[in-house]
Amino acid sequence: MNVRLVKQFRFEAAHRLPHVPAGHKCQRLHGHSFKIELTVAGSVDAKTGWLIDYDVIDDIWQPLGQELDHNYLNEIPGLENPTSEHLAKWIWDRLKAKLPELAQVTVFETCDARCEYCGD
Repeated sequence: MNVRLVKQFRFEAAHRLPHVPAGHKCQRLHGHSFKIELTVAGSVDAKTGWLIDYDVIDDIWQPLGQELDHNYLNEIPGLENPTSEHLAKWIWDRLKAKLPELAQVTVFETCDARCEYCGD
């Protein structure tokens, strides 16, 4: 049996987008209540009955979440232009080796706007 599991995480952070047209509202410093969804996919283990323990995903996310939470994203190496697209790939690049089952990173910067990244 193949499944996809989704685990949500949240953090607060400020950013600005330095490469948008002059006068664009996102060029100014502002903040978001980001929601991140990590989707893992694979086969369910016949013995345990699950693909992966959600606690494993929590443990892998924790250091990254601490690095992002209540920080200015533009000051984090690799996030100098912290669009949702760049943030999704940045997260992917830092988690994929530790979480090989990772199938998708979704970044919600608002309740109704998100970016879904599934790797290159």
